Amino acid sequence: MNGHRLHYHLAATLVIASGLLLLTGCQSLSGGTNGSGASGNVVVTVPTLDFGTVVVGSSKTLPDALTNNSTSTVTISSIQGLSTGFHVTGISLPLALAAGQSAAFSVQYLPSAAGDSNTTISLVGPNAQPLVSLTATATAVASGALTANPTSLAFGSIGVGSNSSLSETLTNTSNSSVTITAATVSGTGFSLGTLSLPVSLAANHSVTFTVVFTPASAVAASGNISVASDASNPTLNIPLSGTGTATTGTLAVSPTSLSFGNVVDGSSLQLTGKLTATGAPVTVSTGSITGTNSNEFALSGISLPVTISAGQFATFTVTFTPGASGAATASLSFASNASNTPTVQSLTGTGTVASQHYVDLTWAVSTGAVGYNIYRGTVSGGPYLTKLNTALNATSAFTDNAVAGGQTYYYVTTAVDSNSVESGYSNQAQADIPTS
Repeated sequence: MNGHRLHYHLAATLVIASGLLLLTGCQSLSGGTNGSGASGNVVVTVPTLDFGTVVVGSSKTLPDALTNNSTSTVTISSIQGLSTGFHVTGISLPLALAAGQSAAFSVQYLPSAAGDSNTTISLVGPNAQPLVSLTATATAVASGALTANPTSLAFGSIGVGSNSSLSETLTNTSNSSVTITAATVSGTGFSLGTLSLPVSLAANHSVTFTVVFTPASAVAASGNISVASDASNPTLNIPLSGTGTATTGTLAVSPTSLSFGNVVDGSSLQLTGKLTATGAPVTVSTGSITGTNSNEFALSGISLPVTISAGQFATFTVTFTPGASGAATASLSFASNASNTPTVQSLTGTGTVASQHYVDLTWAVSTGAVGYNIYRGTVSGGPYLTKLNTALNATSAFTDNAVAGGQTYYYVTTAVDSNSVESGYSNQAQADIPTS
């Protein structure tokens, strides 16, 4: 055959699928060869292709390659032995491979029915000369089915402003995995709880999530959850229903009374309280303080009017500033649209006279001293800028009546002899004055 070109006309079937040229069944195209191209000189990189499990209707493609290990050109004229569902792509026939040349190709598996498949794919040269073969195995499984339990969610009657949650479970009832890609909720007042997507469910596995109904008005509502997946039922619908009902909330104040205890006249003390709505949203319109001593109490920390959602709260502050000594009482009243309006908190406190503070100082007698000087400062270690005695203090004791609450003072003394010679400072004494 050397020196001659042979021509063969062989039957071929070409199938175009998804933009790819697929060669199916027993195919042969004309070709030629220079040299013998004996079987065994052409090899495939992967002689056995295992596709594993493939869902019916989907496809899987595995790569492979041909190499001509002979010393002359080899021509591939046809591909034979393809069983149903297997296709070879990436090769245009006839394919002439020079000595040492390689060519990449792929095998695609596109099952149309469940079951096990295996095939031996032969690459054939001119004159039906077998050159090389490879095997391909695969298992086709039916696409999964997704079910909902319960098949619908009915929330019943829920107060406007309140909410209710129900659980929903999605189960893969097939023998193959199912991937849920999206879940969309529609309908006024309905929302999904936490559901992390996409999620893949193995056979007979489930995922559970919550659905929340929060009616905004007193009307019947309907909705739907649309679940998208690669199951045999790619869109699963779960109907939703619920009715918003008008309710009147209640308003509670805590604590029910604020007791300020003793507060020095002219100073102030603040305490906080909390308003809580129950059953339905409550709108608090005003807050007023009444009573004999109402002018000694003040409300702050809350901007009125304010609407408090059911189950939520708002805080406020009351300040007590007694103007005179003695007990003081008043009432803080909140007006609202709650069923128990007004909501009242009692206020009590006692004004007290500020305490008179003083500091008693004593020290050891100094030999030869005829008197002492007492000095005061506000910085530890001095300077001691204030001399407290107007005349030489004859004793080793002194009372400082000119001190202010909340201050810290530092004291030292000096000794004076008969020649009016004054000693250095004594050790420092510290006095912390209470605030009241």
